Amino acid sequence: MTAAQADLAGASGEFTSASPGAPSQGSFVIDTPRVEDGAAIWRIARDSEVLDLNSSYSYLLWCRDFAATSVVARDTAGEPMGFVTGYVRPQRPDVLVVWQVAVDDAHRGKGIAGALLDELTARVTGELGVTALETTVTPDNVPSDRMFTAYAARRGAALDREVLFAGGLFPEDGDTAHAPEVLYRITPLTSG
Repeated sequence: MTAAQADLAGASGEFTSASPGAPSQGSFVIDTPRVEDGAAIWRIARDSEVLDLNSSYSYLLWCRDFAATSVVARDTAGEPMGFVTGYVRPQRPDVLVVWQVAVDDAHRGKGIAGALLDELTARVTGELGVTALETTVTPDNVPSDRMFTAYAARRGAALDREVLFAGGLFPEDGDTAHAPEVLYRITPLTSG
């Protein structure tokens, strides 16, 4: 049992595995995404109404090329209900970049996003030697700020913030200006 599983087991009961490496918590299983999950993950991202939506094609590629650094929560029927997509920075193989985190509206508020982050961290620290997590959050995204702040606190890790991309770097989209993307760097991450 990983540290993330132990933390979750203490909060909500005993962990069981639906398949090797796929921890289960109550009404969902955390698993590796598969290509056939791409359309559902795209819909969850679209329906979040806060994420920058990528093309549906990119989610298919993500499930193929970055499955080892991403996770999906499945309901009892095996359908995706939340996900975290990430990748290891090519120039910094000790850093996991979390690209997107989303949970289907019907399943929010149940700790699924935190469980997904914890499980993904357990995997990449143990298997890939990752020691830091980076993500970006816009200043108006209070739920993401809270989630990553709580994540760092659970791990006893430092959380540093700085603007990575100023809003003016993004192309204009009609009357809507893109907010700055603030880099959150959380370190150290450990496998235990």
